[in-house]
Amino acid sequence: MTQLKWTTASTVALGIKDDATILTVGMTLSGASETILEAIESRFLDTGHPQNLTLVHASGQSNRQVGIQHLAHSGLVRRIIGSHWGLAPRWMEMIATNQVEAYCLPQGQMTHWMRSMASGLSGHLTQIGLGTFIDPRQDGGKMNERTKSAPDLIHVVNVQGVEYLWIDAVAIDWVVVRGTRADTGGNITAEEEAMKLEILPAVFATRRFSGHVVAQVKEVVPRGTLNPRQVEIPGAHIHYIVQSQNPERDHRQTSSWTYDPTYSSEGWHPSLKETPDTPLDVRRVIGRRAVWELTPGAIVNMGTGIPNDVIGPEVLREGADDWVTLTVESGVYGGRPIGGVDFGIAQYPDALIEHPYQFDFYNGHGVDVTFMGFGEADAHGNVNATKLGRLATGAGGFIDITQPARTVVFCGTFTAQGVEVEIKDRAVSVVKEGRVAKWVRQVQQISFNGAHALERGQRVLVVTERAVFRLTETGWELQEIAPGIDLKRDVLEQMEFAPVITDSMHEMDPIIFSEEKLHLAEYLRKLSESEGR
Repeated sequence: MTQLKWTTASTVALGIKDDATILTVGMTLSGASETILEAIESRFLDTGHPQNLTLVHASGQSNRQVGIQHLAHSGLVRRIIGSHWGLAPRWMEMIATNQVEAYCLPQGQMTHWMRSMASGLSGHLTQIGLGTFIDPRQDGGKMNERTKSAPDLIHVVNVQGVEYLWIDAVAIDWVVVRGTRADTGGNITAEEEAMKLEILPAVFATRRFSGHVVAQVKEVVPRGTLNPRQVEIPGAHIHYIVQSQNPERDHRQTSSWTYDPTYSSEGWHPSLKETPDTPLDVRRVIGRRAVWELTPGAIVNMGTGIPNDVIGPEVLREGADDWVTLTVESGVYGGRPIGGVDFGIAQYPDALIEHPYQFDFYNGHGVDVTFMGFGEADAHGNVNATKLGRLATGAGGFIDITQPARTVVFCGTFTAQGVEVEIKDRAVSVVKEGRVAKWVRQVQQISFNGAHALERGQRVLVVTERAVFRLTETGWELQEIAPGIDLKRDVLEQMEFAPVITDSMHEMDPIIFSEEKLHLAEYLRKLSESEGR
């Protein structure tokens, strides 16, 4: 059994040596150990130490203000290995200005990488990321100029005639995790957390390298009073426990809530389908068109942005959640998904499973339909959602989910930065065109490889407010155009390449551009009957 120490966050920060590697667990602010992260930042600002750290994190862990933003100081961190920085603007700026070495790995692979390290392996083997910027024949996950001369973390290997990516192990010196309660024996529960995440693989990976395990909790209780089935980390694996003295500020369930049991420990509620109405804006009409790609019995994933913010609520509003299963990469099944800075949680979920297991399913079987945002699409069928201009948001779970999915539906506006449309009389018109083209000759970074998708037989679509495209062997085929849209002016002249146009192109259903109910549940029921399900 480890020698357990009840201590303070400042004492933990004092024990972190220069050049150490720290692994943090969380997603947005769910699971973020604010008390400890803030203490590390305070020590550095006061003394200049610790310095030259390596920060490892599987998910984005910020709300644009705190979380791993606490560690975004030049000199504090020398190298960051993570998946997503879209809600961490200081990190995106540090990466863009070469203040830090930056490696991006797919989020799910990072959780599996931890598990591989925990089991004693010298790295992790995967096919996720082949043909994308993760592939060392492209960028090798290196996100800025400074990292190009740094050692490769990812390699192409051949096993029995099949190509894989190999991700080298990285020795972990400290892991920072969070729970709800600790008993006096150090056993940790997480019953008030809104996600389960990858706590145990992270702890075991750190233990494999004889690193230190520190847990932040809200409450300490006598040994023997915890339900052993709720214990997420046995006390034998904990070195330090820090009790948060200000949970409302430093141990929030997620960014917008201190604690709400409907996100963690309560079951079905009759108000679930009572989804508040939202304006019929450009985001909602994109989601209203996208939901028609659902199939009866589909297990569905929703990415950040329009997919999670619009599609989930639209499915619930239509009462169609009895016909499909909504999931989020964090391990959430069912419920009412929450978006924005609280992405990854759901109200009244049916189930919460651990982060790595969710990606086992996503990687192995593949979801039936995934809805994802996109930044650019090119003439070769590639999509970029990870680096736009000088700023790198990173992949998050995008690559893990889109590469094996049966159907991929990219959702977004046709152009970017300033586009304005009017939705009126069951039609749409462009009031002001966006300043940035999204349909380009070649994407800046390949997040989704179109050629590989066609080889795998995936069904790939892009849904926008004015047109719907499907990826074919001959390129992007324009399948639908919205009522009120001028094909030449609003579509073709806004693209840097010519799409395929066939006689089968038709108008999008005008009902999408109205407040009328879509009758999605009835559509899925009839489709199920026609398929004999």
